[in-house]
Amino acid sequence: MRRSFLISLYSVLCILFSVQAHAWSYESQSATTTHSAQIRTGADFTKKWNNGLFLNFSEELRFDVYNSMVGPSFNRSYTTLSLAYKPIEYLKIDAGYTLKVLGPDTTWSTTKKADVNEYLRHRVFLSLTGSYKFTYAKVYLRERVLMEARTDSVNLREKNRYDLQLRSRLGAEFYVPGKPVKPYLWGELVNTLNAPEYQQKNGQQFITMVRTQAGVKWRISQHSSFDFYYRFTYGYDRDIDISKNKGYIRLTNETLYQHAVGVTYSLDW
Repeated sequence: MRRSFLISLYSVLCILFSVQAHAWSYESQSATTTHSAQIRTGADFTKKWNNGLFLNFSEELRFDVYNSMVGPSFNRSYTTLSLAYKPIEYLKIDAGYTLKVLGPDTTWSTTKKADVNEYLRHRVFLSLTGSYKFTYAKVYLRERVLMEARTDSVNLREKNRYDLQLRSRLGAEFYVPGKPVKPYLWGELVNTLNAPEYQQKNGQQFITMVRTQAGVKWRISQHSSFDFYYRFTYGYDRDIDISKNKGYIRLTNETLYQHAVGVTYSLDW
């Protein structure tokens, strides 16, 4: 009796395992690699108060001058409003909202979109930044939790309506005595937090982007400055296509190598 029960239990577990294994199997796998070169331009405006509050509004435009998948085009724009608070010298807290408008051909897609909601993304974020100043440099670490929402129609087994990410940035700024310039350098890791189960890598969340940026901030007056920079981005994503009967799952590993040069004008008062 006991042996029969164990055999039956073993059979049920095997059936459940086979179903789960089938659910995670990909009937088709492929890979794409995109090489991109961008020009970026933007402006940001910051109002400062003596109590440690900062209100910032910024606008950024990105243009692909070269893209191996879709050719030259307008890539996207970012419109951001944020509020920051610095309770002590070494810590800053900020939160904000970004409206992202995608171009008709984005870096990650070659499909023409007709629904205006497919061009829009709504992003909110919360950041903690710790910093420490030395004689001629400042180092900082920023941890940012970001949620990006989409309002178009999506298959929730393939894509999230609300994507969560953790962005970890380590950087340094350098002071040049007697000069109005400030060179800087930072690196950032972007990690998924809630990728759908079929999109996960080996059943786990994964690093979807590695970014580095080097630049120089040039103050031209008491309240105005320019930021000239170069950014390199390595991106990795997993695009999932599931057929309606759930019997066919296609995985495309997408890799991005992106170079960008840009300039941002800043006004603070």
